Amino acid sequence: MDFIVKGMSCAACSARVEKAVSSLDGVSDVTVSLLTNSMKVDGTVTPDSVIAAVEKAGYQAFVSSGKRASSYVNQTESEAVLKDTETKMLRNRLISSLILLIPLMYISMGHGMFGFPLPEVLADNTLANAITQMLVAAMVMVINKQFFVNGVKGLLHRAPNMDTLVSLGSFAAFGYSVFVLYRMTVLAWNGEQAEAVLLGHDLYFEAAAMILTLITVGKMLEARSKGRTTDAIRGLMQLAPKMALVRKGDEWVEIPVEEVQIGDRFVVYAGDAVAVDGIVVQGHATIDESALTGESIPVEKKEGETVFQATTSCTGYIECEAVRVGEDTTLSQIIMTVKETAAGKAPIAKLADRVSGVFVPVVMGIAFVTMIVWLLCGESAGFAIARGISVLVISCPCALGLATPVAIMVGSGVGARSGILFKSAVSLEETGRVRILALDKTGTITRGEPQVTDVVPFDGVSEEKLLAYAYALESCSEHPLGAAIVQYASEKKIEKKDITEFETLPGNGIRGVCGGIALYGGSRSYIESLMKQKDAWKEKADAYAMQGKTPLFFADDAGMLGMIMVADVLKDDSVMAIKEAKANGYKTIMLTGDNALTAEAIAKEAGIDEVMADLLPQGKVLAIRDLKQKGKVAMVGDGINDAPALTEADVGIAIGTGADIAIDAADVVLMNNRLTDAVNAVNIGHKTLAVIKGNLFWAFFYNCIGIPIAAGVLAEPFGITLNPMLAAAAMSLSSFCVVTNALRLNLMIKDKRQSKPYKEEKIMTKTMEIKGMMCTHCSGRVKSVLEELEQVASAEVSHETGLAQITLKEDISDDVLKETVIKQGYEVVSIK
Repeated sequence: MDFIVKGMSCAACSARVEKAVSSLDGVSDVTVSLLTNSMKVDGTVTPDSVIAAVEKAGYQAFVSSGKRASSYVNQTESEAVLKDTETKMLRNRLISSLILLIPLMYISMGHGMFGFPLPEVLADNTLANAITQMLVAAMVMVINKQFFVNGVKGLLHRAPNMDTLVSLGSFAAFGYSVFVLYRMTVLAWNGEQAEAVLLGHDLYFEAAAMILTLITVGKMLEARSKGRTTDAIRGLMQLAPKMALVRKGDEWVEIPVEEVQIGDRFVVYAGDAVAVDGIVVQGHATIDESALTGESIPVEKKEGETVFQATTSCTGYIECEAVRVGEDTTLSQIIMTVKETAAGKAPIAKLADRVSGVFVPVVMGIAFVTMIVWLLCGESAGFAIARGISVLVISCPCALGLATPVAIMVGSGVGARSGILFKSAVSLEETGRVRILALDKTGTITRGEPQVTDVVPFDGVSEEKLLAYAYALESCSEHPLGAAIVQYASEKKIEKKDITEFETLPGNGIRGVCGGIALYGGSRSYIESLMKQKDAWKEKADAYAMQGKTPLFFADDAGMLGMIMVADVLKDDSVMAIKEAKANGYKTIMLTGDNALTAEAIAKEAGIDEVMADLLPQGKVLAIRDLKQKGKVAMVGDGINDAPALTEADVGIAIGTGADIAIDAADVVLMNNRLTDAVNAVNIGHKTLAVIKGNLFWAFFYNCIGIPIAAGVLAEPFGITLNPMLAAAAMSLSSFCVVTNALRLNLMIKDKRQSKPYKEEKIMTKTMEIKGMMCTHCSGRVKSVLEELEQVASAEVSHETGLAQITLKEDISDDVLKETVIKQGYEVVSIK
């Protein structure tokens, strides 16, 4: 259950609410967020019981939406909770306070200390001067009455908070000054004018007003900074379109987005935002998905492909069928994930929470003891009270309470803008402790779109038979290596045979029955467990594996059928990601079910430190357990077989394009299919944790140093005392500094693609028109030989268009390019 809580002003308040609700029967977990004024309660307790407990603690609670807040479901309520209304209210209070405080300071200090002129009635009449100060200070106190209302309410509920400290400090200064004024009046009545004037120097009316005004300044700055920490969530909420153009019968009708149902057909024109998640059923468009993924390059969308809510069509026209609406859209899930992360409690915050829970009563006790000690030491009542007031107003539970949540809020928001979703505050903190990156190979380091490179039938088996049986088996599999065989066989026009009794053995292989013949396919270890292989074939497989190719073995009841070699290539950013990981001091380890030779070849190309190959899913789990003995481990993967390892690791990081079970098992989800984002996620975690530690150190250091100085420990040895007004100023700045320090994450954590300074580079490209390429194997071969040329940076080759787009490191003659392609048996028509 989600609740909105009103009336909380500091960490002591949120701790009090949390304690009150936790004591209820049926509550298994409760989390209170001071930043978002929200509370999440798990258990069997009723909403009425929770609300009653909160009200008994002195605060107000309201049931929030029972659903997961989507981009438009209860959007008004969600945005209202996050909207920064406090800053404007505090600014108005501050302006009113300053209008009165300036003349009060002029009267009390300007005339007495600096000889500024005053009207005769105030300059020569000490009582009139004191009464004027009292009246103006009282007006300032009325303007800031909320401090007193909240403070007294906290005392009555035996839950004193920051407002209690502030109101006690201000009231003590005002009350003591009224007492002094009373004595001045008695002395003046008795004709002792000189003594009355002398006693006038013990008035603290200006301190009572100044304390409230300075604390208001601090709270306004704090509120403004806190408002900025929720910018990421508000920005996501504002992305969702309000209307959708939906087909109703033969007409297109514009309706509110919340009325769109699954199965409705809607249209997206160039410049429009996609209304809900859907599948393109007609048309073609380029879609800007940067709002969700952080990727600035538009993505081509055609029939059968998925579009996401709040992404924008740059060009083209598409008709889509709604598949996810309301709280189920990708945007809604992102919003909810960021909100839950920001509202959650990181383990590192527990110490601060425990301290905040007893902080205010302890400070009140210290202030009382301070006054008694100074009185026993022979100091005047004015001096003793001033020290007690300073202790009250310099203490800051807010700095302690805000140290962690503001950093979590900003860190998770920055991650969301970069296409990195942290599922909880715990996962964000744990990511900040990672020292080892364990990486799956297929789909994580490599593209996960392998291609068949060689078909090697065994003795007495034709290539067509091997392909036919492999095609039949792999057509039932969902493995990307199997998909390469299916694509290759279909391009070769191989007839597809029916398979029965199909079974997948994760990490091993597959088996099934075709025309009464049992077929087997998969890794060498799997096939060797069924039948013995000849040494010659093992050596041949090893030779292919050393080239980075993965041999897939196939057999039937009669024996071995042959091998089909499949090769995957590195993602464009894999080498960069590994370099960045190493530069940041992270150890990189590849965990793969592939054979050792292939894995070593890929690892060497990517620059990975260590390889663990031939691992079944359970083997990956055991490997993770061993690695955890050496430090915190993050596992990065995308497949079904990665799910156990993702769960076992300290932090599981799932590629967003991977299997649903992998995403569910992970702690962090990457919206893009980029390995650099995994490294960015760990960097965000590290920098967020560093800010949290810095904030906690500052908050504890400030209070541990500030309170003794305010109490006057330096008064005797050095003659240093802290004026209550200076104490109030210090307290105001403490919370502001903590929040501002967290906001630095917006500058510190940037996607490396954006943070690098722009440097203009001369990029050379050439386009070759090539005849004779019939399949992906052909285009893959041409791509391979072109990229082997030293001058070629990359080559994108398509057998469908017959074009090769070549990016060059340096100039190369057309003749060299032409000769390279012709040697492979293809005709070069032109080079531009």
